[in-house]
Amino acid sequence: MSSSLPIGIFDSGIGGLSVLQHIRDLLPSEDLIYVSDRDNLPYGSKESRFILERSKYIVEFLIEQKVKTIVIACNTATAVAVSHLRNSYPLPIIGMEPGVKPATANSQNGVIGVLATEGTLVSGKFQSLVQRHANGTDIFYCPCHGWVEAIENNGATHGKTVELVEQSLIPVLEKGVDTLVLGCTHYPFVKDTIEKVAGSSVTIIDTGRAVARQLQRRLSDEEILSSNPDTGQQRYWCSGSPEKTQKLIAKIQGQPCIVNCLPLPD
Repeated sequence: MSSSLPIGIFDSGIGGLSVLQHIRDLLPSEDLIYVSDRDNLPYGSKESRFILERSKYIVEFLIEQKVKTIVIACNTATAVAVSHLRNSYPLPIIGMEPGVKPATANSQNGVIGVLATEGTLVSGKFQSLVQRHANGTDIFYCPCHGWVEAIENNGATHGKTVELVEQSLIPVLEKGVDTLVLGCTHYPFVKDTIEKVAGSSVTIIDTGRAVARQLQRRLSDEEILSSNPDTGQQRYWCSGSPEKTQKLIAKIQGQPCIVNCLPLPD
C-alpha cells in the first residue's frame, strides 16, 4: 500500500473534526478525507443495525477513494461497528474509546463521570471497557440528550446549547466527580462550557489526541507514513445538504472549504 494515499475519517456529523484536528497537528503531511453523515445524526439514538449499515456504506465509499486507513471518529459507531468492520475490510481501522482507563488513573477521589450518547453507554463494548478498568471506581453516566443536535444546529457557544450543557451536568456533578470523560467527539466543542460549570477541580478527559497517536503508530508499523514535505490536503463529503456542512466546517476551522455530496446507496 502506498504511503501517499489519504486517511479516511468519518462521523455522524462535524464532531469528528475535533479528532481530525489532532490528526492534522500530529501528522501534518497526511492527506485527509472526512465524511460527515449529517443527514442521519445523531447516531446515539439510532438502532445498532442502522448504524452498522451506514458505517459499512461509508467505509466502502472511503475504500473507493483509495484511503490507506480509516478512523471512526465517532464513539457510537465504534461501539456498534468497529469489530465487524475490522473483520470485513483489509485495511487498518482505528476507533474511538471513551477515556475510562485514564480517568480512573487520574481520579483522586475515585468518582468519575462519563458524558456520552445513549447508544455508547448501553453498548456491550462500553460496558466491557468499564468492567476492565473500573477498579473500584464509582462511575456515573450522563446520557447527554440533545447535545449533538444542539452543537450541530445552533453552534457550541449558542445560548441554548450552553443552557442545555449546564443543565445536563448538574446531576453528575452532584455525585462529587473529580474527573469527566468526554465520550463523544462532538463534546470537545463545548469543553469551555463544561470546564466553566464543573470548575477547575474537575479534570476533563478527551481521547482525541490519543487516537491520533494510535493512528501514527499504526501507520509507522505498516510503513505507510506520508513522506510528503508539504502540508497535506483535506477533502470533505457529507450526506444531505453540503451547504450547511460547509458553513459549519468553515466556522470551526476558520477558513473556507468545499464539501461534496456523498452519493446515495444503490
